[in-house]
Amino acid sequence: MPIAVPTSPQAFARSDDPKGTKFDKISDAVDDINVAKLLASNPDNAYDESAFDAEKDKAGFRQFVDENESSRRFYIEQHTKQTVEFNIEARRKVFENARATMGVWEAMELLNTLVDASDPDTSATQIQHLLQTAEAMRKDGKPEWMQVTGLVHDLGKLLYFFGSDGQWDVVGDTFVVGCEIPKEKIVYSDTFGENPDLNHPVYSTKYGMYKPGCGLDNVMISWGHDEYLYLICKEQSSLPKAALHMIRYHSFYPWHRERAYTYLENEDDKQALKDVLAFNPYDLYSKSDSLPDPVALRPYYEGLIAKFFPEKINW
Repeated sequence: MPIAVPTSPQAFARSDDPKGTKFDKISDAVDDINVAKLLASNPDNAYDESAFDAEKDKAGFRQFVDENESSRRFYIEQHTKQTVEFNIEARRKVFENARATMGVWEAMELLNTLVDASDPDTSATQIQHLLQTAEAMRKDGKPEWMQVTGLVHDLGKLLYFFGSDGQWDVVGDTFVVGCEIPKEKIVYSDTFGENPDLNHPVYSTKYGMYKPGCGLDNVMISWGHDEYLYLICKEQSSLPKAALHMIRYHSFYPWHRERAYTYLENEDDKQALKDVLAFNPYDLYSKSDSLPDPVALRPYYEGLIAKFFPEKINW
């Protein structure tokens, strides 16, 4: 039987993360936005170059420096513990027992109590980041399916409240487990030294347990919110395949930005790359936008949610 979900997000507060239980005050409201009809009028609009970020200085984003001790400590733990053995077990048990049954907006409200320790670009609450992403897409007139993808893309972070061991198995840049680590293409690449797979006779080789050109659908990407939400949306939503690519690969920076693992790609991955690159500016560069008002925006986005998701989702 699905477990009952408390009506107050504070009920999920964790003693080891008191900061995460505090709601940030929202002081800014977004301007009214007038957008023409979307999907039907221009179904390919998802791939038009982003315009909302045209005047932004992008050099200041994703600055992982040694002085940022919080981010570095996070990646030391993630890079040490994300092993093949852990990933197999995580996938085995993730849907073993029902965790919760709730709608998308309820999930967003619960997620609002989490501050992502891996992100150097924002201290906004999660619901603010989700709305920033979706609103940037709406400003650019992106199709409805893409807007709702922006709205939900981080909901897999609910794993944090569902038995995770911290944040290292929930957030952060992802990478392929079970083959050689392309260190020069991964953030804090010097922090894998204690990972037992690093010296494994198979997992330490270029192709590891995979075959050349096997396709990213057939590799195991480090476990976290991307993989978790991808599995949920694949089974419980009507989102198109492009949206599933955006969800699964949006934290896979070694691949879509640094172009690691190209030797594992197949023809289908060319489209997947196109999809995630269309999504990425809205996820990353919207973080400097003004903080949206969830109360004002909720009616519009609940209408979109209802088009692509059931009333309740089994998490």
